[in-house]
Amino acid sequence: MPSFSYVARETATGREIRNTVEAATEQAAISALLNRNLLVVTIQEKVGKKGKTSGGKVALQDLVIFTRQLATMIDAGLAMVQSLQGLAEQTTNKVMRDVIKDICARVEAGDSFSEALSKHPKAFDKLFVCMVGAGERGGLLAEILSRLATYLENAARLRRKVKSSMMYPIVVTVVAIGITIFLLVKVVPVFGDIFTSFGGKLPAPTQVLINVSAFVQKYLILILMAGGGGVYGWLYFIKTKTGREFWDARRIKLPIFGHIAHKICLARFTRTFASLIRSGVPILEVMSIVSNTCGNVVMEKAIKTAAIDIERGENISTALGKHPIFPSMIIRMITAGEQTGKIDSMLERISDFLDEEIETVLSGLTALIEPILIVFLGVVVGGIVICMFLPIFKLSDLVSGNH
Repeated sequence: MPSFSYVARETATGREIRNTVEAATEQAAISALLNRNLLVVTIQEKVGKKGKTSGGKVALQDLVIFTRQLATMIDAGLAMVQSLQGLAEQTTNKVMRDVIKDICARVEAGDSFSEALSKHPKAFDKLFVCMVGAGERGGLLAEILSRLATYLENAARLRRKVKSSMMYPIVVTVVAIGITIFLLVKVVPVFGDIFTSFGGKLPAPTQVLINVSAFVQKYLILILMAGGGGVYGWLYFIKTKTGREFWDARRIKLPIFGHIAHKICLARFTRTFASLIRSGVPILEVMSIVSNTCGNVVMEKAIKTAAIDIERGENISTALGKHPIFPSMIIRMITAGEQTGKIDSMLERISDFLDEEIETVLSGLTALIEPILIVFLGVVVGGIVICMFLPIFKLSDLVSGNH
């Protein structure tokens, strides 16, 4: 459908509005604007690609700011279109600005806010759209948006915590690999040439190091290509259905890191479940959404199987309790929530507890990894240095042997 850019004035206030509207013809667009009490000043059909709906991916932090500000503006009594126009003008992210403008145009054209959001699945996932739709149906849009903003803020905080905890060991490991390659390629060959000029038999560790250095020098490009190809191949593999199932089934069983990954998935599941239940989304739709947002294929399959049991009349706790991926502590707390009629509050308490436990484990892990990495770096670099200095301790023997 063609899109028209227009400049119009509100008949009541005289305020100038610049926006776009979709209509079959220019006359239809003018009629639609008149029906909204807008007096058209200028209107022109937009040239270019029409009907773009997918938009671009939006950073989580930008989504948090948008949701929180929109909730505040709606709660203050501002109209939806006016709020969206204000947010579009003040945002510095071009992708977000274009998405908000398109949503605003669709709302002006008569779509509901949730329908307009659903046209941008890269920016607003199913969870976001369903919670907004429930808020619109219940007349609690401002409250739902506030809850959604809180949920997104908690998710962003947990993500930042995990990233910051993993950044240090990754950086140190990369630096250690870089230093090792530099020593093998640039430093060891110099010492090797010096020792070779003396003749004689070198100590076994030194000879092994020189052989490794020669191998790395000769095949460095191939080694780097093989390493890069291996990483790329692994990342590509775990994005496929088979690879994701293989990795998700094993990563939650890894020592230390598997425990953290499992708790992160459980925290995401319980917090999403609590937010959707509190927003009034039907239980079967809730199960469908949380299965797609939990972040683990094993848990996803368990939730979908539990949804079938719930549809047959079983309690949530009974249906989830059949699957070992859900700890007994969580099942007992969900059972207590069902008995008291406060399952949303109980789920939120579980997610808060899990978040605190994840942060505690990550803090302890960070403190533990630091000395381990320092020892690792010292062993690698120190081992190379010792291997290089071993012949110096026997330099007199080498020289006399040469004579």
